[in-house]
Amino acid sequence: MDWVSRVAATAFLCSVPQLSFSADSGLITKESKHSVSETAQRFESAVNDKSANGWMVFTEIDHAAAAEKNGLKLRPRTVIVYGNPKIGTANMQKAPTVAIDVPLKALVWEDDQGKVWLTYNSAEYIQDYVYPRHGLPSNPAAAKATGSVLADFAQKATD
Repeated sequence: MDWVSRVAATAFLCSVPQLSFSADSGLITKESKHSVSETAQRFESAVNDKSANGWMVFTEIDHAAAAEKNGLKLRPRTVIVYGNPKIGTANMQKAPTVAIDVPLKALVWEDDQGKVWLTYNSAEYIQDYVYPRHGLPSNPAAAKATGSVLADFAQKATD
């Protein structure tokens, strides 16, 4: 391949959103049919619909707004901090440092082509990597149950 082809191929690859992650990255990314703000609102509604089971939205972080306040440009990037204190509190009581990694976070973002995406950590990643990092045991049954709930939130937000 000549240098012009290599430069063109590199430029193309750099312009494509990075959506294929290694199997152990723990990230799940789904394309949304909605805007960033609507996807975020739909995700938060899905979480709040499970409030009887302990699920709640703690806060939202608008990275693009923060960038703009500092004279910088950033495509929409909204982080939703959410979780279930009925699940997380016991783990924080056993290992206070787990609070650096939980509650959970979801990122709603727009790529350079204007497509909107939702990205979040898989329940398996939380159970198999995050909790053990703090000396807590992995719980495959909890990962399966939480994974179903997270997938439901994602589907309601993106479809």
